Amino acid sequence: MESVTVSRHVAADPERVRAAMTDVGPFMRAAGFDEVHVADDGETFTLVNRVGVVEIELELAVADRPDAAFAYEQRDGIFREMWTAYRVEEADGGTDVTATTEYEVAAKFVGPIFDGTVVKRQRRKELDAQFDYLAELEG
Repeated sequence: MESVTVSRHVAADPERVRAAMTDVGPFMRAAGFDEVHVADDGETFTLVNRVGVVEIELELAVADRPDAAFAYEQRDGIFREMWTAYRVEEADGGTDVTATTEYEVAAKFVGPIFDGTVVKRQRRKELDAQFDYLAELEG
Protein backbone atom coordinates (compact mmCIF):
# COMPACT_ATOMS: atom_id res chain seq x y z
CA MET A 1 0.00 0.00 0.00
CA GLU A 2 1.11 3.52 -0.72
CA SER A 3 0.24 6.48 1.45
CA VAL A 4 -0.29 10.24 1.20
CA THR A 5 -0.54 12.39 4.33
CA VAL A 6 -1.21 16.13 4.42
CA SER A 7 -1.54 18.27 7.56
CA ARG A 8 -2.52 21.85 8.17
CA HIS A 9 -3.53 24.17 10.98
CA VAL A 10 -6.81 26.05 10.41
CA ALA A 11 -8.21 28.86 12.55
CA ALA A 12 -11.70 27.33 12.90
CA ASP A 13 -12.68 25.37 15.99
CA PRO A 14 -12.77 21.55 15.77
CA GLU A 15 -16.57 21.26 15.75
CA ARG A 16 -16.87 23.55 12.71
CA VAL A 17 -14.15 21.59 10.95
CA ARG A 18 -15.88 18.26 11.67
CA ALA A 19 -19.23 19.65 10.49
CA ALA A 20 -17.68 20.90 7.24
CA MET A 21 -16.04 17.53 6.57
CA THR A 22 -19.20 15.53 7.15
CA ASP A 23 -21.16 17.73 4.76
CA VAL A 24 -19.90 15.36 2.08
CA GLY A 25 -21.02 17.14 -1.12
CA PRO A 26 -19.37 20.52 -0.56
CA PHE A 27 -16.30 18.97 1.09
CA MET A 28 -15.67 16.66 -1.88
CA ARG A 29 -16.39 19.43 -4.40
CA ALA A 30 -13.75 21.52 -2.62
CA ALA A 31 -11.16 18.92 -3.68
CA GLY A 32 -11.79 19.86 -7.30
CA PHE A 33 -13.38 16.64 -8.51
CA ASP A 34 -15.10 16.98 -11.87
CA GLU A 35 -18.30 15.38 -10.57
CA VAL A 36 -19.61 14.59 -7.08
CA HIS A 37 -22.79 12.55 -6.59
CA VAL A 38 -23.97 11.98 -3.02
CA ALA A 39 -26.65 9.34 -2.37
CA ASP A 40 -29.77 10.39 -0.49
CA ASP A 41 -28.53 8.55 2.60
CA GLY A 42 -25.40 10.73 2.67
CA GLU A 43 -23.37 7.60 3.41
CA THR A 44 -22.29 6.72 -0.12
CA PHE A 45 -20.99 8.94 -2.88
CA THR A 46 -19.40 8.79 -6.30
CA LEU A 47 -16.48 10.92 -7.43
CA VAL A 48 -15.45 11.42 -11.04
CA ASN A 49 -12.12 12.97 -11.89
CA ARG A 50 -10.30 13.40 -15.16
CA VAL A 51 -6.53 13.18 -14.78
CA GLY A 52 -4.87 13.71 -18.14
CA VAL A 53 -6.38 11.21 -20.54
CA VAL A 54 -7.68 8.99 -17.73
CA GLU A 55 -11.18 9.30 -16.26
CA ILE A 56 -11.42 7.90 -12.76
CA GLU A 57 -14.73 7.02 -11.13
CA LEU A 58 -14.83 5.90 -7.52
CA GLU A 59 -17.78 4.68 -5.50
CA LEU A 60 -17.08 5.44 -1.85
CA ALA A 61 -18.77 4.88 1.49
CA VAL A 62 -18.42 6.69 4.78
CA ALA A 63 -16.43 4.46 7.13
CA ASP A 64 -16.40 4.15 10.89
CA ARG A 65 -12.85 4.66 12.10
CA PRO A 66 -12.66 5.42 15.82
CA ASP A 67 -9.51 7.51 15.44
CA ALA A 68 -10.93 9.73 12.67
CA ALA A 69 -13.33 12.67 12.59
CA PHE A 70 -14.35 11.60 9.09
CA ALA A 71 -13.34 8.64 6.94
CA TYR A 72 -14.38 6.83 3.79
CA GLU A 73 -13.31 3.83 1.77
CA GLN A 74 -13.66 2.67 -1.80
CA ARG A 75 -16.44 0.27 -2.66
CA ASP A 76 -15.74 0.20 -6.38
CA GLY A 77 -13.11 1.85 -8.54
CA ILE A 78 -9.55 1.71 -9.80
CA PHE A 79 -7.92 0.72 -6.53
CA ARG A 80 -7.49 -2.73 -5.08
CA GLU A 81 -8.02 -0.95 -1.80
CA MET A 82 -8.29 2.72 -0.84
CA TRP A 83 -9.36 4.64 2.24
CA THR A 84 -8.98 8.16 3.58
CA ALA A 85 -9.18 9.29 7.21
CA TYR A 86 -9.23 12.86 8.51
CA ARG A 87 -8.04 13.50 12.05
CA VAL A 88 -8.97 16.67 13.91
CA GLU A 89 -7.17 17.91 16.97
CA GLU A 90 -7.82 21.08 18.93
CA ALA A 91 -4.76 23.31 18.83
CA ASP A 92 -3.84 26.77 20.02
CA GLY A 93 -6.01 29.19 18.07
CA GLY A 94 -7.85 26.58 16.03
CA THR A 95 -7.53 23.03 14.76
CA ASP A 96 -4.80 20.79 13.41
CA VAL A 97 -6.15 18.63 10.60
CA THR A 98 -4.38 15.61 9.14
CA ALA A 99 -5.64 13.57 6.21
CA THR A 100 -4.17 10.23 5.25
CA THR A 101 -5.04 8.25 2.15
CA GLU A 102 -3.76 4.72 1.75
CA TYR A 103 -4.19 2.98 -1.57
CA GLU A 104 -3.08 0.21 -3.84
CA VAL A 105 -3.61 0.77 -7.55
CA ALA A 106 -5.03 -2.25 -9.37
CA ALA A 107 -2.44 -3.80 -11.69
CA LYS A 108 -4.43 -3.10 -14.86
CA PHE A 109 -4.19 0.66 -14.21
CA VAL A 110 -0.47 0.84 -13.48
CA GLY A 111 1.52 2.07 -16.43
CA PRO A 112 3.41 5.06 -17.80
CA ILE A 113 0.32 7.30 -17.73
CA PHE A 114 -1.21 6.21 -14.45
CA ASP A 115 0.90 4.96 -11.58
CA GLY A 116 1.35 5.44 -7.84
CA THR A 117 3.38 8.63 -8.35
CA VAL A 118 0.58 10.25 -10.36
CA VAL A 119 -1.95 9.21 -7.71
CA LYS A 120 0.21 10.63 -4.92
CA ARG A 121 0.67 14.00 -6.67
CA GLN A 122 -3.05 14.25 -7.54
CA ARG A 123 -4.15 13.24 -4.06
CA ARG A 124 -1.93 15.88 -2.42
CA LYS A 125 -3.49 18.50 -4.69
CA GLU A 126 -7.02 17.36 -3.72
CA LEU A 127 -6.29 17.31 0.02
CA ASP A 128 -4.62 20.74 -0.14
CA ALA A 129 -7.73 22.11 -1.88
CA GLN A 130 -9.96 20.63 0.86
CA PHE A 131 -7.75 22.21 3.51
CA ASP A 132 -8.03 25.57 1.71
CA TYR A 133 -11.81 25.14 2.02
CA LEU A 134 -11.50 24.41 5.75
CA ALA A 135 -9.19 27.40 6.21
CA GLU A 136 -12.02 29.65 5.00
CA LEU A 137 -14.26 28.61 7.91
CA GLU A 138 -14.76 31.18 10.63
CA GLY A 139 -14.50 30.55 14.36
